[in-house]
Amino acid sequence: MILTVTLNTALDITYRVRSLRPHASHRVSEVTERPGGKGVNVARVLAALGHEVTVTGFTGGATGRVVQERLTSVPGVVDALVPVSGATRRTIAVVDEQTGDTTQLNEPGPMVTPAEWSAFQEAYEDLLASASAVALCGSLPPGVPVGAYADLVRTARTAGVPVLLDTSGEPLRRGVAARPDIIKPNADELAELTGSHEPLRATQDARRRGAGAVVASLGPEGLLAATREGRWRATPPTSVRGNPTGAGDSVVAGLLSGLVEHLPWPDRLARATALSAATVQAPVAGEFDRGMYEELLGRVAVTGEVSAA
Repeated sequence: MILTVTLNTALDITYRVRSLRPHASHRVSEVTERPGGKGVNVARVLAALGHEVTVTGFTGGATGRVVQERLTSVPGVVDALVPVSGATRRTIAVVDEQTGDTTQLNEPGPMVTPAEWSAFQEAYEDLLASASAVALCGSLPPGVPVGAYADLVRTARTAGVPVLLDTSGEPLRRGVAARPDIIKPNADELAELTGSHEPLRATQDARRRGAGAVVASLGPEGLLAATREGRWRATPPTSVRGNPTGAGDSVVAGLLSGLVEHLPWPDRLARATALSAATVQAPVAGEFDRGMYEELLGRVAVTGEVSAA
């Protein structure tokens, strides 16, 4: 079982409009709702790849009940969310059909009490006992300590479970110091962490700060990885347009599935890159266009070198 942690779960709502214009009324042509938050999106993609997945994090209020009801219809995904008194947040994505651009509105999430955080930590430790790997994903809801991910990384390492961390800002900085096996920042998050805007230098610096491997997402330019085994660059064969929401989560799913399947790094990166591009083509986050994924997988260019660094 692969465990994904989404401390700030969400109900993802996607609106499609003909053309998004400021200060104007819009007729929505299509509305979709999905259980969301980064780790939930990761879980959905992992399940579609054939893995058994358990999702945990926080859920509360009427929105939280909708999230849990929708999770029951996702094959291969087990709900282990921990209840809180506050209400689960909503995220709103507005897709402009003319340009393909997406505007995202993210609510902050429920206030989590110290007792609720302690209850989650106990549940998390129990779930690790049967996990083959864990992904820690996304923002922290109000009330959760800024060093939460560092604590969760250390707990996973104590349990002998490989851990991937995908967050940003101060939670990422503290989490890296706890020595996760993999981190997956985008270019801006990596620059904020290291102070360097040169991706290769920044990935190497992030490794020195504690990460076992760093996989930087460079948007349409693909992925850059610095690992103990070597350094690689994975580039998609073509640029795709669509909704980029969830593309980074598909990268995490590709990396994590490759880890538990013991694939070599070039194969993990090819899978992650193809999944990311196929997700951009899908209408909502946490899904991917399977036909495009299979077509792209063999055409992703992975270049690099093996080293002992």
